[in-house]
Order: sequence, then structure tokens, then C-alpha cells
Amino acid sequence: MGQLGSFTETALSFPTVLFTFPLIVVVGYWLLALLGGAVLDDAAGDGVAGDDAIGDAELSGAAGFLAGLGLGGVPVSVTVSLLVAIAWFASLAGSALITGTAALAAVPVAAIGCAWLGTRLLTLPLRRVARKERAPSRADFVGRTCVIRTGRVGGDFGQAEVTAPDGSSALVQVRQTGDDVFLAGSTALIFAYDSGGEFFWVMPYDAELDPHRPI
Repeated sequence: MGQLGSFTETALSFPTVLFTFPLIVVVGYWLLALLGGAVLDDAAGDGVAGDDAIGDAELSGAAGFLAGLGLGGVPVSVTVSLLVAIAWFASLAGSALITGTAALAAVPVAAIGCAWLGTRLLTLPLRRVARKERAPSRADFVGRTCVIRTGRVGGDFGQAEVTAPDGSSALVQVRQTGDDVFLAGSTALIFAYDSGGEFFWVMPYDAELDPHRPI
């Protein structure tokens, strides 16, 4: 009980307490994730199935900030969790080894520095894996052909099936800007994506315009 009490006192005392409560939030987040109650779709908010995740804008901003610190390329949740955990352990160790108010005041700064360095080293292999396993993005569909699946395509209605570079297919909403006739089963070319309306603009297919056609 003595050691446990000493540990608890250190964890809830300055400077470790500055990182204790963020660590509790991180642990709670991952517990909810394991129970299926948290959305872990971070990387950067443009996945085919994850565009409606709450906090996309905030996640994008956080991802940009972390990238500026040299910690980009991996999910924000992983990077932040590593930063908090390493800072907490470094602060706990510093509090146990250092005495004196002036010296303890420098511990949070040193802990943050250790957290940045440790996270940067730990995310290097994760960054390589993330590059290889990047989730398909809606932007990947722009410039590709699609097969119309509805009887018509207008400025307010239409669906088409498009195949991603990895071979997977998806049924997407499509619109046109003119009065071209698109019949079910016909081929069209996707030339733009409207993020606000979450649909693709299509035009009549011309084999000469298809960048993916065999040469």
C-alpha cells in the first residue's frame, strides 16, 4: 500500500498531474474503441466510407499541426496517444528522480521533448506501413470511367458504378452539367467531385480522353 500510495501521490502531483488526466482520456478513448464506441477513421478524413465521421475538420487540422511537427503520416489518434503516454512516463520518472521546485518546473518541458522524440521514432515504421496501405479516396475516382446504373442522369439525380485503382467497386452518386443522354449500362467519364453535395460530375465517355485506357 505504501508503494501504491506513493505512486498515486506522484501521479496526482505536479508536474505529472499535467499529463495524468490527458492519459486518462486516451485510455478511455481506446477502451471505447475496443468496445466499438469510437470512430478511428483519422487520417485524413477522405475515405470512401468515412466522410461522415464526426470531427473531420478538427481531425484534419490536428493532422496538419502534427505533420508540421514531423509527426504526420499516421492516424491522429495513434500519434496523440503516443505523445501523451510518453510524456506521462517521462514526467513520472523525472518527478521520482528530481527534487527541488525549480528543477521540477523544468520536468514538463523535458517530458514534452521526450514525447516528441519518442513518438517520432515509434511512428517511423508505422508511417511506412500507412503509405503502403492508404485507404481508397474519392479523389481516386476522378479521371476514371464509370457505368451508369440508373435510367437517366441529370443535374439532380443519377448513380453509377466505378472501379477503384485497387480493383474494388462502389456505387456513387453522379450528376451532369448539360443535357446529354445517359442510359443504364452506358459508360461515362468522371471529371470532378463535389464535396458539398457528395457526388461526382460526369460527361459522355470518349475513349481518347480516358487516362486509364491501354495504349
